[in-house]
Amino acid sequence: MKLFGTDGIRGKANIYPMVGDLAYKLGKALVYALDGQTDRKRKIIIGKDTRLSGYMLESAITSGVVSMGADAYLVGPMPTPAIAFLVRSMRCDAGVVISASHNPYDDNGIKIFSKDGLKLDDELEEKIENLILSDTLDKKGATGDKIGRAYRIRDTLGRYIVFAKDTIPYSVSLEGLRIVLDCANGSTYKVAPMIFEELGAEVIAINNQPNGTNINDKCGSTYPKTIIEATKLYRADVGIAFDGDGDRVLMVDERYNLVDGDAILAILASNFKREKKLKNDTVVGTVMSNYGLEVFLKNMGVNLERVDVGDKNIVRRMIEKGYNLGGEQSGHIVLWDNNTTGDGIVTALAVLSIMQQEKAKLSELTQNFKTIPQKTVNVMVKSKPPLEEIEEMQEAIKKANSILKDAGRLIVRYSGTEPLLRITAEAFENAMVDRCLEIVKKAAEKSLKG
Repeated sequence: MKLFGTDGIRGKANIYPMVGDLAYKLGKALVYALDGQTDRKRKIIIGKDTRLSGYMLESAITSGVVSMGADAYLVGPMPTPAIAFLVRSMRCDAGVVISASHNPYDDNGIKIFSKDGLKLDDELEEKIENLILSDTLDKKGATGDKIGRAYRIRDTLGRYIVFAKDTIPYSVSLEGLRIVLDCANGSTYKVAPMIFEELGAEVIAINNQPNGTNINDKCGSTYPKTIIEATKLYRADVGIAFDGDGDRVLMVDERYNLVDGDAILAILASNFKREKKLKNDTVVGTVMSNYGLEVFLKNMGVNLERVDVGDKNIVRRMIEKGYNLGGEQSGHIVLWDNNTTGDGIVTALAVLSIMQQEKAKLSELTQNFKTIPQKTVNVMVKSKPPLEEIEEMQEAIKKANSILKDAGRLIVRYSGTEPLLRITAEAFENAMVDRCLEIVKKAAEKSLKG
């Protein structure tokens, strides 16, 4: 597809495709593509993060939606997983999130949830894309009293707060915990502190003053140095960092060690297995999940099933096989029994709930989980030709794999959201990792940077 990537449409704000007229066409195309799914007037919920360009895209999408006779429900800055919940709670036909997630502020994106709170399948995305790129809808639209209305909804924050709190047992309190929250100046800036405070924790919120241009700026889950330093400064029991749209979370223990998505999966899987809540004794990870996680789970009698990077791939596998726990090293964790997509706040609450019920510190929950050395380097690329068609890249990959043999893994893939080639090597020896990375990086810089 030309517009949709692994997580919706993304790009530099006010540069094609992240421009107002395309967003307007997307609003129209979404409603038109849904036609026939319901015999009532369609309802589309629209949320966003805190980027300055969100106003522009929100207005354009709303115009497209109402021009086709549907009603738009605007909820303002809300975490992406909140929209996945609200689209179901409010019985909407679709949910639109305007966000570039963990990317810099001058990027933006548009992703869409179905009425079931799931990312759209490839077939429907392709249908919407074809409508946007054609002139099919140029002369289509509602007139007179058939034009839709736009409503600014004020109570959705409270709905999501109740939902998130209800994902842990009513008997669990966070009293006695001092928690630092890094909200990344993003969509969790208001709702996250309220949730953790209402559950009894002492909350110190940082990076919770968004100004439209400071989202993800040296803060949040993509810049863990900030939450590590803040956890140490405030002598907190736990540090928690979200990304710009709140679907990812990383944590810091009381010893100021980073607890990434793999470690969080290890904590949750251990608890689920012990409580007999882990369906089919399987966790869904990705090709990037550390081999240490695979070993840890195997020792518990739990299988790690790997899929391609991307939460859509994780969710798809979970649905196909009836699993209820999956996630990525980046902290995008899917707790299927609670929500249909990664939810940073709900994931953090699940870990804190385990801590409180087991009367354990966060470091104690991860003491038996060990990762093996894994490093990733990124190479900027001008285009993304198939790697198998580039002889120099194939030779470099073959050479690196011959070094690793059965003692590690090499993953070479394009980013789905940025103009990057990501090269990851994993082995028990750091020297081996560095050597393999250097071999493939040199080949990529020569053959892909143009």
